[in-house]
Amino acid sequence: MPQQTLSWQLEGRYFETCNCDTACPCVWLQAPSEGECKLLVAWHIDAGHWENSQLDNLNVALACYAVGNMINGGWNAALYIDERADDTQTAALTQIFSGQAGGHPAILAGFIGHIWGIQKTAMHYQEHEDTRSLNIPGIAEAEIRSIKGINGQVSQISNPPLCVVTSHPSTVAKSTRYRYRDHGQDWEFSERNGYHSAFVYQP
Repeated sequence: MPQQTLSWQLEGRYFETCNCDTACPCVWLQAPSEGECKLLVAWHIDAGHWENSQLDNLNVALACYAVGNMINGGWNAALYIDERADDTQTAALTQIFSGQAGGHPAILAGFIGHIWGIQKTAMHYQEHEDTRSLNIPGIAEAEIRSIKGINGQVSQISNPPLCVVTSHPSTVAKSTRYRYRDHGQDWEFSERNGYHSAFVYQP
């Protein structure tokens, strides 16, 4: 008998920032600006479900380190799950963002060669006009601000060869601060690359 597809869907808003120059060349399958990528991705789920379990208003983050062209894989990564998630929600988000449930997250997870760890933690995601920010106390803090184009509207990239979100164009941004301290890493940057957009993930 064919395997039954799990019923799940997430929609909300995401942002990312890294140590690359603006805009990050990795999405065009080029090598990182400094030869290595130090990336933090944050997702805020506005509405979501896993079978009959709701996943609304939860946060997820992923820290990644990759040497050379990211399309070659071998990323090191750590996954962070909102501490407000109950056991069922935690298991669901872990399966989705580790790639076990299919969809675009499975494509992204396919580039990961080593998992530093998966943990639940306090996470604070905020948006205000053209800024997006995430605070994981004692681990990470990041804030980006959108870049406006020549016509005064935000600048966007649509359908690049490699991206975190395929459902919406990415707004190009620049970091105002970025610090990550965990798993033996200590990264701190500002005025570097950022992207953000709405997102929809499903199998």
